[in-house]
Amino acid sequence: MPTLRQVVNDEESASGWRPSAWFETSADDDGRSAADAAARSGADVILVAGGDGTLRAAAEALAGSGIPLGLLPTGTANLFARELGLPLNGLAASVATAFSGADRPIDVGVALLQRAGGEESRHAFLVMAGIGVDAHMAAHTNERLKKRIGWLAYSDPIARSVLGNKQFDMVYRLDDAAEVSTRAHTVIVGNSGSLPAGLLLLPDAVVDDGLLDAVVFRPGRGPGWTNIGYRLTFNRVLHRTRFGRLIARLTPRPRAIQWAQATRLQVRLDTPQEIQLDGDPQGLVTGATLSVQHHALTIRVPHTARLDERHPPRTAHRERTVP
Repeated sequence: MPTLRQVVNDEESASGWRPSAWFETSADDDGRSAADAAARSGADVILVAGGDGTLRAAAEALAGSGIPLGLLPTGTANLFARELGLPLNGLAASVATAFSGADRPIDVGVALLQRAGGEESRHAFLVMAGIGVDAHMAAHTNERLKKRIGWLAYSDPIARSVLGNKQFDMVYRLDDAAEVSTRAHTVIVGNSGSLPAGLLLLPDAVVDDGLLDAVVFRPGRGPGWTNIGYRLTFNRVLHRTRFGRLIARLTPRPRAIQWAQATRLQVRLDTPQEIQLDGDPQGLVTGATLSVQHHALTIRVPHTARLDERHPPRTAHRERTVP
């Protein structure tokens, strides 16, 4: 904290800003209360130091406020910071971006979670919401190991989940389409599509297009995991190069892994399942409604960062649906 304070003080002097007010989190606050207090103080910009989970908590307080948020990435994966092209390895560069960068409006995911007792809770997410192996991974990864070796600590819970191949029955609905029943191993809904190590999970996900992207893993009992692993390994090539897109059009789509897009996804589960939001475990749920608030949050990004040009503007709510 002393180092951060000094860097902020230096940037204030260089940019002609008045002294900043500081709002620290406590043991029983994940960042929401501090961000809410900062917003009520009349801040011109709010700097948030932390990872994807801390940013998610701040987004719950700041969505719709119009106050720009400057992210100082200090988490394990920092997926959202990577997606926006924010500085990752330099505190001074991150602080300078927060003070004098460009404002980019981005979407905020909203998760309305239903519990077995009938109670509901509402939460924000910016990266991904996951049911199945994704949530199990978030809830059961060794925190001490996670701090030491980063995202590699997730390999053990992933391996155990794949070998166990535990699947569940669910009913889902995309926007106002008819309900569909299916059996799945993992469901992930996100605004940002990239994972550590360069894996591209949601190829069409864009942080400011007003849509949520979803992927369903349905490995079955056959060679499904081989097909899933192949697709994830080569997704970036298949979707980011001209040759790859040609190959993707000519090859059959694997049933084991399928994608969809919508502004709202409703899920009902036959048995309670774990769910995670931006890496934070949220316990067991019997259902969830995931929707999107278009341009609800403003993030400070470097002036050199460009808007996502991977996809042309889209007007359709769905491009691919899960059969």
